[in-house]
Amino acid sequence: MKRYDGRTKPKPRPSKLAANPLPPVSEYKCLIRAQLGNKKLSTVVNAKDVNKFQLAYANLLKGNMDGLKKKDKKKVGTSTKATQ
Repeated sequence: MKRYDGRTKPKPRPSKLAANPLPPVSEYKCLIRAQLGNKKLSTVVNAKDVNKFQLAYANLLKGNMDGLKKKDKKKVGTSTKATQ
């Protein structure tokens, strides 16, 4: 997640910034990006909704991971020493 102020172009240099100042940001947003192979997606979430988004995203991931299985625990037996 990155803090996002809504700009889609690079930040201007200080000399050009003096001529055209940027408007102040009232509320920051979060830019969330994801990539799987060559598929990319991104979304913008308000800062106050980040926790809500993370909970929804976690539930989505947990619901779609039905192919994963828990590992079986092996029984720990008592080791016997070989008699000499």
